[in-house]
Amino acid sequence: MAAWEFRRRGEAGVIAVLGDWLVKAGGAGIPRISRLSGPAGLRRLAFDVSGLGRWDMTLVAFLWDVKQLAAASDIIVDDSELPPTAQKLLGLLPARPKERPVVRRRRVPPLAWISGRAASFLSDLGGSAMLAIAMVGGTLKLLAGRAHVRGADFIRDLNDAGPRAIAIVGVVNLLVGAIIAFIGAAQLRQFSAQAYVPNLVGVTCVRELASVITGIVMAGRTGGAYAARLATMRGSDEIAALSSLGIPVDQYLVLPSVVSLCTTMPVLYLVGSFMAIAGGLAVATLSLDFTGAGYLYETFQAVPLGDFVIGAVKSLAFAALIGITSCRIGLNAARSAQAVGNAATSAVVLNIVGIIALDAMFAVVLARLGI
Repeated sequence: MAAWEFRRRGEAGVIAVLGDWLVKAGGAGIPRISRLSGPAGLRRLAFDVSGLGRWDMTLVAFLWDVKQLAAASDIIVDDSELPPTAQKLLGLLPARPKERPVVRRRRVPPLAWISGRAASFLSDLGGSAMLAIAMVGGTLKLLAGRAHVRGADFIRDLNDAGPRAIAIVGVVNLLVGAIIAFIGAAQLRQFSAQAYVPNLVGVTCVRELASVITGIVMAGRTGGAYAARLATMRGSDEIAALSSLGIPVDQYLVLPSVVSLCTTMPVLYLVGSFMAIAGGLAVATLSLDFTGAGYLYETFQAVPLGDFVIGAVKSLAFAALIGITSCRIGLNAARSAQAVGNAATSAVVLNIVGIIALDAMFAVVLARLGI
């Protein structure tokens, strides 16, 4: 078993190393400076290895501890009696451990923090604007048949953003229409105005909620998928490989996603609008004694065709926002597995906030125009 003894000879000291110094057998304890220095002070330190058996790095670790303690007390260490291999290994280690630099947290003034955030926001806004301009140019090239787009990629994105999303969009809008009809009926009943439930559901859903709800659903379903896909390709250096081959990434990867989403979103909006009307119809016929024909007649009397056009234009703007924002986040993601999840989360959050803000801007502009 590993052991050691300290022997004092005036101003010199000797550490006798005894037994087998193996990891499986256990090592010796670290000597304290007080045992090495002594009351009269210690100047030199040597080793006695006459009783040493087999050894491995356990002995070297112990010798390094002794060397560091001796250096801290200005004690000269004589390692000439150690095995040659141990001397070489010990010589590779510093006499004193490197001191860790003290990292002081820099205090950022509030004005500097705000300026940095503003600059970052403007940079992101400028990058998104440049990508949007590139998408407009790419769309023109696509219509002219000169864009670098594979038909299989476009069909895949079109199918993912269209037929596969109809079910979730329809169900969500159906429930929203039913909820509005139920709550509206409960409030309008107090004034004996249940006859206006079709007007309430139709105008609210067709003009506002159907486009917003559809946009939010697509932001969580498709926008996050776009960001995660491009972030994964960036992490695996697929995007770098395409760029090195001279293939324009914005046309090859981003353009099919944005164009397919802009193509399908107005259709999804129309599906969502009719499903919301159907949800209101179900509540009205079951609890308000409306007939199906009467409810639909009142609804389409209250909702002009222009409201469907406004909703379709808004859904088109939401689709462009979702596609461009999600793809840009994916293209700028870091090269790690965690970055894929962060990109998807950021895309969903920014798209939802952007959709609500853009809808507010539409409401202000339409109010100013008197529409």
